[in-house]
Amino acid sequence: MRVLARFMMSAMDVDHFPPPVLPEVAFLGRSNVGKSSVINSLLGAKLAKTSSTPGRTRSINFFELRWAGKPRPELIFTDLPGYGYAKISREISSQWPSFIEPYLLHRRTLALCLVLTDINVPPQESDRQLLDFLASSGRPFLIVGTKSDKLSGNQLRNSLQALGREYPQARIVPFSAKSSAGREELWKEIRAAVEEYHA
Repeated sequence: MRVLARFMMSAMDVDHFPPPVLPEVAFLGRSNVGKSSVINSLLGAKLAKTSSTPGRTRSINFFELRWAGKPRPELIFTDLPGYGYAKISREISSQWPSFIEPYLLHRRTLALCLVLTDINVPPQESDRQLLDFLASSGRPFLIVGTKSDKLSGNQLRNSLQALGREYPQARIVPFSAKSSAGREELWKEIRAAVEEYHA
């Protein structure tokens, strides 16, 4: 499936969000977990800026998608700032609740939240807090275990089982931006969420 995508805008204020028209899929996770790399892998293009420096994404970035051969956009990806990185200045991180929480709580077009966790790292408290927040607000979510190419078959199985024990209520998709492993499965989940949104 070929996807045509374009960067729409960055927003650090609720009033600057684009009109809520299309279903949206949000990418959430700790700083440096690979959100931009996962987005670029799904799109097959380097639209989201990647950086080895954690905390570079400081606004919500909106990307408009349409399927090749279709005349109109179908979907929006939103890349949210990472959390859990101590060196981001307090002034910047203190602004986040003013636009990230309202987005997650009240955005009526938000169809699916993808919570990205590094599958090589034990489950983190900040991830658990985010999942609890999404569950209590009734948002559909899915865990994406990034950087899965760094683990062998047995190691990957063990990591997935550990994540499953930690978050028994969540579905988990292992993913590698490097090898594209999990790409089709993740697209299947995204398409299902879009269909559910339209139902």
